Amino acid sequence: MSASTLLTADGLTRRRRFLILAICCASAVVVVMDISIVNVALSAIRRDLHASVSGLQWTVDGYTLVLASFLVLAGSVADRMGRRRVFLIGLTVFGLGSALCGLAPTTGTLIAARVLQAIGGTMLNPVAMAIVATTFPEPAERAKAIGVFASVTGLSLGLGPIVGGALVDGFGWHAVFWVNVPIVAAAIVCAVLFVPESRAARARRFDPVGQVLVILVLGSVVYAIIESHELGWTSPVILGLLVLAVLGVLGILGYEPRRADPLLELRLFRSVPFSSAILMALCALCAFGSFLFMTPLYLQNVRGMSAFVAGLCLLPVGALIVVLSPITGRLVATRGPRLPLVVAGAALALGGAASTLLGPDTPIPAVLATYLLFGIALGMVNPPITNSAVAGMPRSMAGVAASLASSGRQTGTTLGVAISGTIVGSALSAGGTQFTDAEHGVWWLVVVLGVGVLALGLFSTGRRAVGTATRAAVLFDGVEAGVTVR
Repeated sequence: MSASTLLTADGLTRRRRFLILAICCASAVVVVMDISIVNVALSAIRRDLHASVSGLQWTVDGYTLVLASFLVLAGSVADRMGRRRVFLIGLTVFGLGSALCGLAPTTGTLIAARVLQAIGGTMLNPVAMAIVATTFPEPAERAKAIGVFASVTGLSLGLGPIVGGALVDGFGWHAVFWVNVPIVAAAIVCAVLFVPESRAARARRFDPVGQVLVILVLGSVVYAIIESHELGWTSPVILGLLVLAVLGVLGILGYEPRRADPLLELRLFRSVPFSSAILMALCALCAFGSFLFMTPLYLQNVRGMSAFVAGLCLLPVGALIVVLSPITGRLVATRGPRLPLVVAGAALALGGAASTLLGPDTPIPAVLATYLLFGIALGMVNPPITNSAVAGMPRSMAGVAASLASSGRQTGTTLGVAISGTIVGSALSAGGTQFTDAEHGVWWLVVVLGVGVLALGLFSTGRRAVGTATRAAVLFDGVEAGVTVR
């Protein structure tokens, strides 16, 4: 019997394990690519639908905000109802939302379709990551599989503008959404045929109050940031939203620890590597979300490039993600996450600083060299963040832990778009040096976020920090039996 057909304890051959991994990666491609693929289409959407700056922000953030708000719920629902079942529902809803985006005649309908698309997306990536974690129970193999999944995630984010640029120039902006439909259809068929059903040993109870509080916090913060450009930070509406966000946070801290099965399992945050992974995901993806939002606008509106050429300028980012992500995954599996996190944080900070020097006439080689730094950062930051989030956690908590990690990424991306669009504001229409001068505030924010990733990478990988992960995992020893340890 060949190695590829040997059965393991759970009845899956090695070949089928990697087929399941490939199916899960396909879902990551469409969900994550749709975060970045639309960025290079923004200029075309703005012209075709006469969209405002806030309309463009909501086109991106309507998607990422829903992803961030419901990812945790999706993970716990999948643990209860069955991961394959939720995965299939997510693929179907995502495909329908993509088709409706391609048919959207106005900015409002496009944003609404993006929300539907994101509802499906919430059932894909965290659930897919949980499927991967349960398909590869042996720690070393699981680390490598998660590294592959994270690599595909990062690759999809980096290649989105390239694929989007080709589609926009060749077929119009609607094509960036239509391309998802055949991929989703193939993934549905393969998931039905090859992905086994799995659940947590003990189903977690639903937490509607916690879900409302999460939506209240994220929605209030993002809406306040985006609309502050029009209303002003001292507006009663903006101040009221910020107060709501603070009350929501206090509600989460007061209510969630009382529940046996909270939506936000705050005990996970007693692990320094886990809580640092969430913070690093916020920082890194906030910076990269800002980069992906601002760069196509700079290349198209300031440099006068077509969508396809602008996408090609981001090819160095995608290429480095392709090269570095699997290498980083193996490095994390063998030597730990410290070195990749330090390099990623440093590259992000240097990329932000170098971006402040870019103007309307900066030579293209210098522009591309700057973008290389962002490729290094994303290529090296995703695998260690993903591995730190789920490593050491019991399999019964795989869905929740994976969902929190994904939610951190989406929240970071959402905030990056909201903040960068607000900083640039009306300078988008002006173009030229007025736009590049306004960008400086965005890039200095990226510098700060890069330094944050570097510092957290050093802090979270020390011996004492790793010890907290072991102690946090002990708190969940009785989860399957229904015992609560606080």
